[in-house]
Amino acid sequence: MQSWIPLVPESASTVSWKVDALYFYLSGVTLFFSLLIGSVLIFFVIRYRRRTPYEIPRPVAGSHKLETIWTVIPFVIAMTMFAWGARLYFEQYKVPENAIEVYVVGKQWMWKLQHATGQREINELHVPVNRKIKLIMTTEDVIHDFFVPAFRTKADVIPGKYVTLWFEATKTGRYHLFCAEYCGMNHSGMIGSVIVMETREFDDWLSGNVGSTTPAAAGQQLYQTLGCASCHGANGEGGRGPTLAGIFGNNQTLQTGDTVRVDEGYIRTSILNPQAQLVTGFGPIMPTFQGQVSEDQLVQLIAYIKSLHAEGQTPTTAASPATTAPRPGASPTQNIR
Repeated sequence: MQSWIPLVPESASTVSWKVDALYFYLSGVTLFFSLLIGSVLIFFVIRYRRRTPYEIPRPVAGSHKLETIWTVIPFVIAMTMFAWGARLYFEQYKVPENAIEVYVVGKQWMWKLQHATGQREINELHVPVNRKIKLIMTTEDVIHDFFVPAFRTKADVIPGKYVTLWFEATKTGRYHLFCAEYCGMNHSGMIGSVIVMETREFDDWLSGNVGSTTPAAAGQQLYQTLGCASCHGANGEGGRGPTLAGIFGNNQTLQTGDTVRVDEGYIRTSILNPQAQLVTGFGPIMPTFQGQVSEDQLVQLIAYIKSLHAEGQTPTTAASPATTAPRPGASPTQNIR
């Protein structure tokens, strides 16, 4: 799809028109003052040119009123740009709670995506129209950048951490997906598509791709295989480590006295570098799993831990992601270590 404005991509998300409005405002201000300054400069060059070799110009007295005007007006314009841009930035990067989660792993030179219901895709992402989509992204190797021009959303995907990005498509269709960060010799081939579908079509697509193990289910199997349950039982029966039920999204107190929020990045660090942030009341006995689990497996373990609910809570269920987004439990308990 292409916008009616030359060189401008199709606008197809809830924030794309807001980004365009700010962009055209900045462009308009720049064009206006460029023409104004250029015109005044040409006028002054002609009007006050030296007409005779020995002409002496008259002294020009300062004007406090003029200086105030050309100070206040640019200041007001600059503040509108800052306030408008800051508001739009926070809107774009504050992820809604009811978004459908999709896990994304970048790799030279492809995008690997998996839905919370288990469906896997390579360089393609199927989503329903008019639903908020949350991307939880990381990379196996170098820095990549997830960029969908039609949605006006992009974010660097950085090794060793998780980056979140969200969008809500407003039009059905197929939209280009690019890696916008040079990542090697085949960087130009790291492209894909986001396919926005009507809700019924998306439900049919999901039902036609059944049989895939969900990230949470795969994470549970890996959790048992790695022996995590011997220390971190579902309800704290391991004894040597804290329970993980209901931990995600809550704050945890460390031995240093600091407080951290348990999110995807914190859980990842806890698995790969357990001694980095020790929890109050537990010793440094957990071994590192650095080099033993891949990025895909880390995503699965995190999805499983997010799916655990504290005792007494009822997990949120849904017929399909098209109607209800999965939400983790939210009850204060102990940390992953």
